[in-house]
Order: sequence, then structure tokens, then C-alpha cells
Amino acid sequence: MRSVIAYTSARILLFAATAVILYLIGLTGLINLALAVLISGIVSYVLLSRQRDAVSTAFVSKKDQLTKSTADED
Repeated sequence: MRSVIAYTSARILLFAATAVILYLIGLTGLINLALAVLISGIVSYVLLSRQRDAVSTAFVSKKDQLTKSTADED
């Protein structure tokens, strides 16, 4: 669960930082938000790959635990 919170927080902070930088450059409104989503998505794909892998591992592990407990009940 901790990896999910860390990854989500990093994505939000990266988006906010990108939006602020674009605002300081002079972009406002919907253009700012659209470019912030696009740029932060590309940057997070590169910079946050380790955290994304940790989140994926956590989800697979949880799924395996749920599958095993469901099989044990049957």
C-alpha cells in the first residue's frame, strides 16, 4: 500500500510542478492543464518507472493472496 501512495503522490507533485512551470512561462487555462498532463505523463513514464514496477508488484501480490484465499474457501 505504501508504494501505491508514494507513486500517486509523486505523479500529483510532478503534475503540479509542471503546471506551475508552464504558468510561469505564460500559459494559462485549459492549454496549461492539457500540456501539464501531457508533459508530466511523459516525464513520469521515464522518472517513475521504479515506483510503477513496485506498484505493479504490490497489486499482483495482493491478487495472488486473494486468489489463494478464495481457493482455500472452496
